[in-house]
Amino acid sequence: MTEGEGRDWDIKLELVNKDWRKTGDVKIDRADKTAIMLINNCNPKQTNIEAVIIHELVHIKLWDMDQMIEGLLHAVYGNDENDPKFEFAYTQFMEVLELTAQDLSKGYVELGADDKSVSYGRIQKEADNEWKN
Repeated sequence: MTEGEGRDWDIKLELVNKDWRKTGDVKIDRADKTAIMLINNCNPKQTNIEAVIIHELVHIKLWDMDQMIEGLLHAVYGNDENDPKFEFAYTQFMEVLELTAQDLSKGYVELGADDKSVSYGRIQKEADNEWKN
């Protein structure tokens, strides 16, 4: 077992009470198995906050894979984040990571969340703008 394995995570929840571009985020210290989960309490883009919390917990679980693949991308493409090859690979990885976290979160919400409602926050704004313009 590596350091920290077999031990539960210590997770602190912090509500963000100011205008913020995200609905949720998580800051992780893998070696210490601690994380701070940030939840937008001012202008969230999603209405089902329980689903947002589950989504951020999934990101904690996927963190090791996330870091391993980011390291691999740097090893293959170097550290120039403006290199089109690196930028393409990194963007594709981040989109797949986010979709994976979203899909897993939806499953957990369906299985055990009290609020099983689907949040249409971001896409609803697009739909509203479509007919308003």
